[in-house]
Amino acid sequence: MKQKAPSGTLKRCLKAVSQYKLLVALSLLFAAAEVFFTLYTPLLFGQAIDGIVAAVKDGMDVIDATLLRTAGLTALCAVASWLTASLNNRMTCRTVQKLRDDLYGKLNTLPLAYLDSHPTGETVSRMSADLDRFADGLLMGATQLFSGVLTIVGTLIFMLRMSPLITAAVVVLTPLSLFAAKLIAGRTYGFFRDQSSVRADQTALLNETAGNLKTLRAFHRQGNYLQKFDALNDSLKAVSLKAIFWSSITNPVTRFVNSLVYAAVAFAGAFAAITSGGAFTVGMLTAMLSYADKYTKPFNEISGVAAELQNALACAAKVFEVLDAADEAPDGALEPETIAGNVEISEVCFSYDKSKKLIEDFNLSVKPGQKIAIVGPTGCGKTTFINLLMRFYDVDKGTIAVDGVEIRRMKRRALRAGYGMVLQETWLNPGTVRENIAFGKPDATEEEIVAAAKRAHAWSFIKRLPEGLDTVIGEDGGSLSEGQKQLLCITRVMLCLPPMLILDEATSSIDTRTELRIQKAFDEMMTGRTSFIVAHRLSTVLGADRILVMDKGRIVEQGTHEELLAKNGFYTKLFNSQFA
Repeated sequence: MKQKAPSGTLKRCLKAVSQYKLLVALSLLFAAAEVFFTLYTPLLFGQAIDGIVAAVKDGMDVIDATLLRTAGLTALCAVASWLTASLNNRMTCRTVQKLRDDLYGKLNTLPLAYLDSHPTGETVSRMSADLDRFADGLLMGATQLFSGVLTIVGTLIFMLRMSPLITAAVVVLTPLSLFAAKLIAGRTYGFFRDQSSVRADQTALLNETAGNLKTLRAFHRQGNYLQKFDALNDSLKAVSLKAIFWSSITNPVTRFVNSLVYAAVAFAGAFAAITSGGAFTVGMLTAMLSYADKYTKPFNEISGVAAELQNALACAAKVFEVLDAADEAPDGALEPETIAGNVEISEVCFSYDKSKKLIEDFNLSVKPGQKIAIVGPTGCGKTTFINLLMRFYDVDKGTIAVDGVEIRRMKRRALRAGYGMVLQETWLNPGTVRENIAFGKPDATEEEIVAAAKRAHAWSFIKRLPEGLDTVIGEDGGSLSEGQKQLLCITRVMLCLPPMLILDEATSSIDTRTELRIQKAFDEMMTGRTSFIVAHRLSTVLGADRILVMDKGRIVEQGTHEELLAKNGFYTKLFNSQFA
């Protein structure tokens, strides 16, 4: 099926290149010089041949002079060609570097809704593979396109000076080549677009598989994922073969048409040389044949470039899709110096998919220092509630206020600095243990780090590491156990001691004995701090000041543990299901 690049894609590509106008101008200038030197050479050879045919006394002198001039032109042509390639490569690298920087910067402004709805591998593919193909296909091809067009125009000028009639015959036959190239190249965009999409899906699957290999093996899902990969691989093979086939037949078809042009010039030129009575010489025929060859070659190159341009535009369109994605909502302007921890939630409504309701008419008032537990079945909205508190997502309706200030009026950095989070899923980065602990407080002293590690009961395993706090750990904690990684995350919060805490099954990966110790440390840390505890194990929230029982996005019950048990409602059923 014939597809076209989205409107404006080519214009945006040219705009991206136009930032380096000096490099573009110099590149085009040297490309034009290279074309001129290349086209002037056949004229010299034609004059030399006419000198030989005339058999004049100074015939050899004409040949010697022609060879010297040709050698000089060839040297100048080589220098111009080298400068053109060098400038073009510099322009290409800078343009791609700028686009890649823009993409990386865009990732920091995209809302979580975009990142949650697009596979990581797909985004990585657009930043790497698609940009590389954009560089190779569009930027490199653009120079070839300019040189090709200039060669065609220049050749026609030289040919018109020698024989307007033969030139007219060449021009008449030229549209056949253009029509063939356009007909075939017009079909390639859709195939290259599909190829890029399938490749992104394959990259996403590879990223998911490599990142969760232990889980796949634990559940014996290797065969299932192998089938998925084989299916994507087959799809990629099929669409790639179609793209390669259609892009490959362009050149042979145009070569055939161009051969017809060359034959027509040879026949007409030979006839003119015989019948013109010396007005059209053998040297001129030789030059015309050389120009006919040079005239047709750019069409072959342009037809090949056209296919590459379609591929480049398909990749560029996917890059621009990311750059055009809506940024997260604007940041607020207020930056409170201190946060007491008074949270007011009024008539909040929110859903990820606007066609499916999730949280509706959510109301909650939390005083500073209160310990709020949130319980309920999977999918009831507990984690969504945390995302709204941190403003990872904005509410669809209603307000969330901290210390009387609506959070959309606050700077995200100030809001999030007021929270300390320990989640069931650990967040660790490649670097030293010290850097991971001090991630939220980079200026922390070693004494503060060690004291926090001791309070979190993490110091006992940290000091046994090869380099202690300076031990380098890999992505997501490397070889550390799940419990050790979670202890490091707890230590990070212990070090910062923010005014509000969010604990989402913070001790789920820790042994029972250590959990009891950490629970005491948490109790001390939560004293005087507003705390939100998301719990699946109800035994961890029995001492909460208030327990919110959620179901289908609503608070169906709230109260202390004893009050909820006395109601003999939804909470009682949850409690009994765990302790019956």
